[in-house]
Amino acid sequence: MAVKIRLTRMGDKKSPFYRVVVADSKSPRDGKYIDLLGTYNPLTNPAEIKIDNEKAEKWLKNGALPTETAKSILVKSGVIKTDKE
Repeated sequence: MAVKIRLTRMGDKKSPFYRVVVADSKSPRDGKYIDLLGTYNPLTNPAEIKIDNEKAEKWLKNGALPTETAKSILVKSGVIKTDKE
């Protein structure tokens, strides 16, 4: 089973916020997920990111692959270290 860290959309029309979740790569975007890592709200200024760093690190060590957007959120929250640091 390929596992991905990705976003699932929540909120009303034209006012989205997202949950950062661990899900099977074959499940639909807003379908069932394995674990909830946190939330991301792009509408606030600056964007509000709440991630459980311990859970995220555990899933990354177990082989979960983040999507491009999820990876950028994890970098901003400090879970993934970049070469620049």
